[in-house]
Amino acid sequence: MIMLKNGNFDTRSGLCPENGRKVSPIITNRTFPCFGKGCMNQPLVYHNWTKPQENAIYSRDSQSPSIMGSFYGTYDLDASLEAGIDNISYFSVVWEKQASTGRWIFSQKLKTSKKYPWLMLYLRADATKGFSGGYHYDTRGMMLKLPESPNFKVRLTLNVIHGGGSNSQFYLIDIGSCWKNDGQPCDGEVETDVTRYSEMIINPEVTSWCRPDNLAVCPPYHINSNGSKVYRNDTARFPYSAYHLYCAPGNAKYLEVPFDLCDPYSNPQPQELVQLLPHPEWAIHGYPAHKGEGWIEDPRTWELDVGALSSRLYFYQDPGTPPAKRLWSSIDVGTEVYISGSDEIAEWTVSDFDVLIPKDSISP
Repeated sequence: MIMLKNGNFDTRSGLCPENGRKVSPIITNRTFPCFGKGCMNQPLVYHNWTKPQENAIYSRDSQSPSIMGSFYGTYDLDASLEAGIDNISYFSVVWEKQASTGRWIFSQKLKTSKKYPWLMLYLRADATKGFSGGYHYDTRGMMLKLPESPNFKVRLTLNVIHGGGSNSQFYLIDIGSCWKNDGQPCDGEVETDVTRYSEMIINPEVTSWCRPDNLAVCPPYHINSNGSKVYRNDTARFPYSAYHLYCAPGNAKYLEVPFDLCDPYSNPQPQELVQLLPHPEWAIHGYPAHKGEGWIEDPRTWELDVGALSSRLYFYQDPGTPPAKRLWSSIDVGTEVYISGSDEIAEWTVSDFDVLIPKDSISP
């Protein structure tokens, strides 16, 4: 599944009950610069049907033709793509299957513009049925079994050609799910369902917002690989640079002060984000240990123990409730160019993308 998003909701504000009293949340300044009426719209999309290609991009040295298809488009509804893509938004995805090897290669490109400075493009594996990454619509993905923490891995080959600028939150892996604050599975009740995400950002220009002087965007504690906890006010031991930010669901009743609520941009229902950065803490699971690994001019094939890492992460849950099953209905790779001040281009290829689940895993 190819996922396109135009992030353009307003900031949520308000009060959150905590231990029976009202406290004011700390909201980081995340607002969408809407240019006026029509700034939230579906894009123009053009489709080239998949068909055999004698001279496909990755098969020119092969005697056998591959198959290739694509789509492309823009959010600027008055744009003419025949005139080029200067000063307009643009996206494209080209997929090719090599006849000689059976490999699928997905070539992707995303461009922001002044009107559309916050765009997202992902290649995503979704559940065959049920909610897609926590969104409340039935999905049509290819994962027959839902991966569950800690027992699954993800393998892929990633080649980043253009990074998308300093605000490109390029996700080596982004995983999404949905469960309620009391640990129960989501059932479509939007007041109590909470979408949860874990995202590894590999753009080396993205810095850690989680710092000793900004604890509101740090998770309340970090879980070491041995299972021990390090609280965020332990400045000598907490790995602040391992996190870009953490934000809590707006319907949580027992948040630890200070806290930051997730803004409802791509999902107006409550959601929770844990955004990670390359760090030695995550390297034990196959993730990059240092900034720049796997970035431009450093294509790599990754085998990531996503299940093990995701089982270590803090997610909010009401005190005294049974731990939620961490079943992940969406796994993707791609970028979210977050409110860029100028036109940016991100370009990358993904191939050999597999979600590896043990054979004895139980289907939901």
